[in-house]
Amino acid sequence: MELRVLRYFLTVARVESITHAAGILHITQPTLSRQLADLEKELGAQLLVRGKRKVSLTDAGMLLCQRAEEILTISDKTEKEFKDQKNLVGGTISIGSVESLTSQVLSKLLKAFYNEYPQVSYHIFSGTGDDIKEKIDKGVLEVGILLEPINIEKYDFIRLPLKERWGILTKTTSPLAEKEYVTPKDLIGVPLFISSRTVVQNEIASWFSDEYSQLHFVATYNLISNVVNLVENGMGTAICIEGALMMKDSEHLCFRPFHPELKVGCVIVWKKHKIFSPTTTRFIQFIKHALQA
Repeated sequence: MELRVLRYFLTVARVESITHAAGILHITQPTLSRQLADLEKELGAQLLVRGKRKVSLTDAGMLLCQRAEEILTISDKTEKEFKDQKNLVGGTISIGSVESLTSQVLSKLLKAFYNEYPQVSYHIFSGTGDDIKEKIDKGVLEVGILLEPINIEKYDFIRLPLKERWGILTKTTSPLAEKEYVTPKDLIGVPLFISSRTVVQNEIASWFSDEYSQLHFVATYNLISNVVNLVENGMGTAICIEGALMMKDSEHLCFRPFHPELKVGCVIVWKKHKIFSPTTTRFIQFIKHALQA
């Protein structure tokens, strides 16, 4: 597959028209159609359904669309890194972060690094720990900020000197809001939202112990922002970390910690044995020194 043809394919997928895409790409419609047909032949799969008014993606086309975006992101990033060799402190650093108190640490680190190297730019991605690890493995992200428990055997890491408390996000008018903290028995019979990550569910199940089988889960989420409005509307109570709530400004919601207390650590990770751009290497050294200090 040629990168040029992948760009053609993504343009067609975005505008849903071969004729319109040909105009954007400044090539003829027959040329573009032939390139797409050759791509389908090369992959041995139909990628597009050609309708009278628009084209749509097949399942194979949707898979290629996702993979093409990843491939082109890495290609563009690699090209930019080599161009940035002339300036060791220029270019872009790609960072992933979970929703937590670690975002405050990240903002301080970026501000300090930016003050020293103002020509550096950043791509910030928010997601779950699994999302961030996947993108680091694929080379789309270089550095990630994650919550434990998480398998970090493939990564070098620095453990941050702060821990996150687990608890619940609930309405201020809820009976649970009147408590200083919540126990496992307090949540029996309460409609609950919980993270979709298996490793988190296992950690929560271990804390609840015997009461876990008596809980009523109405939904799972990947980011707490997906269920904030549901909590505000009284559909249920979300099990989450305190730092995720601090990012949501709402006078109608409150956080109550678990008792006995359940805390998790935070780590900054990057892939082992990977050769980074000079700028990213300098950034990693910078955060090492900053956190050790």
